[in-house]
Amino acid sequence: MPDIGSLHPQVVHFVVALLIVGVIARIVSLIPLGPRWSFANGMAATLLLLGTGAAVVAVQSGLDAHEKVESIPGVRQAVNVHEDYGKDTRNIFLVVSAIEIALLIVAGRKPGVAKGLRALSAVVGIIGGVYLYEAGDHGGDLVYSYGAGVGVRSGDTADVRRVLVAGLYDNLQAARKAGRHDEAARLADQLQSIMPGDTSALLLRIQSMVRDRKDSRGALAALDSIPVSPNNSRLRFQKAMLQVEALDSAGMRDSARAVLTALKKDVPQLGGRIDQMLQQMH
Repeated sequence: MPDIGSLHPQVVHFVVALLIVGVIARIVSLIPLGPRWSFANGMAATLLLLGTGAAVVAVQSGLDAHEKVESIPGVRQAVNVHEDYGKDTRNIFLVVSAIEIALLIVAGRKPGVAKGLRALSAVVGIIGGVYLYEAGDHGGDLVYSYGAGVGVRSGDTADVRRVLVAGLYDNLQAARKAGRHDEAARLADQLQSIMPGDTSALLLRIQSMVRDRKDSRGALAALDSIPVSPNNSRLRFQKAMLQVEALDSAGMRDSARAVLTALKKDVPQLGGRIDQMLQQMH
C-alpha cells in the first residue's frame, strides 16, 4: 500500500465533517418532523458510511506519518494519545456502519426493528462523536503546541525552516516580555541570520537594537541603509515607526515629532493614531 501520510491533514477534515453531520442527521431522523424531513434518514446513512470509510483512510494516513513526527523529542506521548483516539473513533464508527447496513436491509420490512436500529445508530454515533472530538483536539495539540508534522506533508525543508522562524519569533517576544533582553537580542540576531535577505527579519533585528540592546543610534543608522520604494506604503510606515521609536529612545524628540508629522501627511487615514503619539511626546 502506498504511503499516504502526506494526505492526513486533508482526510481528517472530511472525517470530521461527514461524521458529525451524519450523526446529526441520524438524530433528526428519529424526530417526527413530517414528510419534509424524510430525507434525513438516507442522508444519515450515506454520510455515516462515507465518513467511516474516510476514518479508515485517516487512521492509515496517520500511521504512515507518525514515524517522522514521533522522532521529535517530547512528542511521542502526544502522538500516541491522538493515535489511540483516532483508532477508537474508527472502530466505533465501523460499528455504526454495521448498524446502518443492517438498517438498510430491514428498512421497509420491519419498521419496529428499523426504528430501534436508527436509535442505536444515533446513540453509538454520539459516543463516537465524543471520541472524534478528542482525536481532533489532540491532533490540534500536535500541530499548534508541538509543531509536529511540519515537513511531513510536502517533504520540503523550507517548511521546517518556517517552523524554526516561528519558534524564534515567539521566543523572542516571550523573552522580551519577561525582561530577558540579552536573550531577545540573541534570538533576533539568529532570526536574521537564517533569513538574511528578508526585510521583515531585518526590521525585527533593528527593533531589538532599540528595545533590547538600547542602541538607538545604531538602529537609526541601520534604518537609513534600507531603501524603500515609493510604492511600498507598508514598508514606509514600518520604517517610519521604527525611526520614531529610535529617535524618541535616543532623546531626539523634535526629530521624532518631525517624522510623525510627515507620516501623518503620507498616511492620513492613521491621523488619529499619529496625533495620540504626538501628544504623548509633549
